[in-house]
Amino acid sequence: MPLGVVIRKSPGVTRWAKWAWRAVGILPGAGPAEWTVLRQEGDVTEFHAGTVPLNLYVSDTEAYVHELQTRAPSIYVVLCPDTTLPNIPWKVMLATASPYEAQDYCDSAEVQVEKIVMPEGMLAWVADFVNSHHEEEAFVKRKRRDWREDEKEDGIGDPRISQDSDVYRAPRGRKAGVK
Repeated sequence: MPLGVVIRKSPGVTRWAKWAWRAVGILPGAGPAEWTVLRQEGDVTEFHAGTVPLNLYVSDTEAYVHELQTRAPSIYVVLCPDTTLPNIPWKVMLATASPYEAQDYCDSAEVQVEKIVMPEGMLAWVADFVNSHHEEEAFVKRKRRDWREDEKEDGIGDPRISQDSDVYRAPRGRKAGVK
């Protein structure tokens, strides 16, 4: 599904950042756009920054189930630095419904990951995909191998002890003068 990303540019709150850029919305089914102004109020401007495909994969249904069970299911937008346009520091790189994939991108300091609440229609679309493709994996407990008492156990105990009496006892140190 094509997904438009809305980014808000607002004045920064510190002297080190003149502007604050933040993804604030998504437009499901949006057409192609590149930094189209949607709304402007004073110093605050909202842009349709770009349209990226939102792909759902059968192999990631466990992640989608996890996201759908949260209080506010969300889409994660990944923004990467861009130097091609003047005065526009970000480029929309990816949109995903998988919190696991978003977590992987959060490990990098080079990208910015924003969480945007899913609209109801998109929530229904993702839930329908999960209902169609998700298969719960059965938990398989590992089993111990059968124990056989007649098997010889090599490597038990301390090799410095030559007796068969107690293989687990610690070797005694030699006393001075005793041979």
